[in-house]
Amino acid sequence: MRISKRGQVTIPKPLRDRYGLHPGVGVDLVPTDQGLLIRKRTAAEHPVDRVYGILGGAGLGEGVSVDDYIEEIRGR
Repeated sequence: MRISKRGQVTIPKPLRDRYGLHPGVGVDLVPTDQGLLIRKRTAAEHPVDRVYGILGGAGLGEGVSVDDYIEEIRGR
């Protein structure tokens, strides 16, 4: 492999297929003592898990059902 004038490197297709490096997949370049490591970015945490609980229950008190809360905010 060679680096292009624009700094691009082409990863051979068998390696892209083997490691799931499809178009749009993010990678990180990690400096090591031996050189650079190309590491595929993975979603270690589901996006929902990152925001779960951010609203602090969205106004639900202890023991209040979601159905009761919906009725309350609808004014019924």
